Amino acid sequence: MSVTSLTYRQRGTKLLALREASIVVVALVLFLYFSLVNENFLTGPNLQTLSQFIAPSAIIACGEIMLLICGEIDLSVGQVFALAPFIMAFSVHAGMGLFVGFIFAMIVSALIGLINGSITVLLKVPSFVTTLGTLFLINGFTLTVSRGYPINTPGGQTIANIFGAAGYNEFLWALLIVAVMHMVLRHRRWGLHTIAVGGNLTGASEAGINVARIKIGNFMLTSILGGITGILEAFRIGSTDPLAGGTNIMFLAVASGVIGGTSLAGGSGTIIGGLIGATVLGVLQDGFTLQGINAFTFDMIIGAAILIAMIANIHVGRLNRGGRS
Repeated sequence: MSVTSLTYRQRGTKLLALREASIVVVALVLFLYFSLVNENFLTGPNLQTLSQFIAPSAIIACGEIMLLICGEIDLSVGQVFALAPFIMAFSVHAGMGLFVGFIFAMIVSALIGLINGSITVLLKVPSFVTTLGTLFLINGFTLTVSRGYPINTPGGQTIANIFGAAGYNEFLWALLIVAVMHMVLRHRRWGLHTIAVGGNLTGASEAGINVARIKIGNFMLTSILGGITGILEAFRIGSTDPLAGGTNIMFLAVASGVIGGTSLAGGSGTIIGGLIGATVLGVLQDGFTLQGINAFTFDMIIGAAILIAMIANIHVGRLNRGGRS
């Protein structure tokens, strides 16, 4: 491992440990508050509902965090979320089988990520613009092939239970994906190169890192995670809705990453922080629902949380650099 990689790793670990600790405190305070003001918060059914609020955002956040670290973003992943279950269902209806349908859905998801990454990296189109365009393209395609109607998710009850319909299974899948992605980001060359690309693009290129490969790969990873999340949700709910996911799940995932300590400027981020950020948003959403507070207030809280998190990110980063701007 190079000296540069060690430096990124040491600085990132020191900075992100502080951010993760602070957001854990926030999550615990919110959890305690809603436990005290509503007796239903700690009941089994509600905790299961809470886990279902957290899991989708946490999984997609893993991909968005990798992209944000290397200075990019994917606005279209919420539409991949909606499309992938239809690809799987149509494959099953065509006689391919559930497993083959799942693999085909993952291939289509990866292809969308490849297109996003190639246009962004090779044609030098900003990722915001690229994925905004594919957002509308995928949404229109999904509505066209589905004719705007939901369909039943294929597979028996046993398969559905394994992939999210039973108990906390969807949340357990989220924890597994978070654990794998944390290992990739912190302890594998791909993660270290992702941090290097976001921290110093020119320096990373001069050090021999294949910048295009890293960025395109992370676009593909994000789309695949979006497709997996959409399929897990389709199994949990029992139906596949062309209007599911969309910009709402995408923005929640990005917000989870930012609140958890990932910088929108690139160069630093944390998968565990993304999970904690998704937990904070899930607790807020579930707690507000129990209290009868409407969704508009929840959106206001998300906006304020992103602003506060970004201000904190900037000032903590400045402290880490010894006060230099």
